[in-house]
Amino acid sequence: MRYAYGLTAALLLGGTAATLALQGPVGAQVAQNAPGTIAQPPSGAPMSFADLAAKLQPAVVNVSTTQKVKVSQGGIPGFPGFPSGTPFDDLFRQFGGGDQGGAPITREATSLGSGFIISPDGYVVTNSHVISGGGGDDGTTAAAPVDSITVTLPDRREYKARLIGRDTPSDMALLKIEATNLPFVQWGDSTRARVGDWILAIGNPFALGGTVTAGIISALHRNVQAGQYDRYIQTDAAINQGNSGGPMFDLRGNVIGINTLIFSPTGGNVGIGFAIPAEQARPVIEALMKGGKVRRGYLGIGIQPVTDDIASSLGLPKNHGEIVARVEPGNGAARAGIQQGDVIVKVNGQDVTPDNTLSYIVANLPIGSRVPIELMRGGKHMSVTAVVGERPSEKQLAAASGVGNDDDDSATPGGPPSGQQAARASLGLTLQALTPTIAQQLGVSSSVRGVVVTAVDQSSDAAQQGVNRGDIILSINQMPTPNTQAAAAAVAAAQRAGRPSVLLLLQRGARPPTYVGVKLQGK
Repeated sequence: MRYAYGLTAALLLGGTAATLALQGPVGAQVAQNAPGTIAQPPSGAPMSFADLAAKLQPAVVNVSTTQKVKVSQGGIPGFPGFPSGTPFDDLFRQFGGGDQGGAPITREATSLGSGFIISPDGYVVTNSHVISGGGGDDGTTAAAPVDSITVTLPDRREYKARLIGRDTPSDMALLKIEATNLPFVQWGDSTRARVGDWILAIGNPFALGGTVTAGIISALHRNVQAGQYDRYIQTDAAINQGNSGGPMFDLRGNVIGINTLIFSPTGGNVGIGFAIPAEQARPVIEALMKGGKVRRGYLGIGIQPVTDDIASSLGLPKNHGEIVARVEPGNGAARAGIQQGDVIVKVNGQDVTPDNTLSYIVANLPIGSRVPIELMRGGKHMSVTAVVGERPSEKQLAAASGVGNDDDDSATPGGPPSGQQAARASLGLTLQALTPTIAQQLGVSSSVRGVVVTAVDQSSDAAQQGVNRGDIILSINQMPTPNTQAAAAAVAAAQRAGRPSVLLLLQRGARPPTYVGVKLQGK
């Protein structure tokens, strides 16, 4: 998965702009896509998109940024090095490059994306990643995170832009340029979009300037695991690096999406692009325009999708529900009695599915509302009621995610070799008890209770699922594993029940616990 960026990172960004001339005069105070300015779309494929493109292109702009970055001195002649502290810089040093003792050099980096004007007085919508590089603690409003932002219109007029606000979770940003009587476009209703509908994408791929491409909607509500609220419109219209932040139009000329991501093994268009739907972007932009921050619902849980392996280990149907990896004390979920290991299948009457994720449902619930939640616990169906809180800032969430497991179960001495042998035979893992000394070496709290993975059979499914030496198994099939005997007992119970796999709750260092489904050996 690539964002529409530059080089291998692929958010749809590019380099220096080379804009195209404006196609004819435009009206001042009438939206380019206002009713009556664009002909009613035909029932079939149009003979030409020319009239539609001519109306819409004047309101689509390129957004360029400059930022000072530090790079290493020395190394290969003619090669300036990588930004200081990045993985590429570290790798370069390992193989004999780097500054070799010299001070880093400050250079100016540039990036380019797209945007569109939504008001005649100069409000411009783009992606947050187009102007990324810093910002406020809450990820919404802040001083510009780059040294300068320039908006260039199709007629080559340039304006310095001011960052009004940004919302990192939704990848949206709002800019303002000081101008009047500008061409602008209006939002459409993405909830009415259907697979197979024609769309136009306009942007600045590879810094070529205003470029129009056409395609159809390939899928709706696409979840590509790129963010917390994935609900993308997928299209086969050609979008590339530099298209990020540009609009996706329906045939009525309404903005129904913001082009943001591409899937590409090469960095170029392969016919799989993604746009943030207007139904998700518009409320964010309207909140930023009013000077407020974006408020989202929050339950205070860490969640994971129920993968096939996890579903198999719990005896649940596939593609239904999400599993609770952690519960934060004092929030709505904890007060409602939701526990680690619960599988939430429905919230406020809405099924939790890969296309309708728990994060998306909860984020759009009114703060303070009481909502019914249906879940599975130990194979039994339960219902609870939770009060929706307000999602904390990104900085607060990041700080909270580094807290270790606070399990209060009592530890017991390590189990006999039989428990270790059972784990090796069934899981391909060698386990031992977690002592205070080992916990300190692994960087986890002394209150953590579990068994430590000391070796992994590389031919086992555990190895394929990413289980590593030093991981701590907190539970197996939601049964606590304070020692190797408990681990062996949990595996034996799964085998007696005929389960082909087991669910491990793993902790790695100070990271939050994560569930992993592992197939039993010989199954």
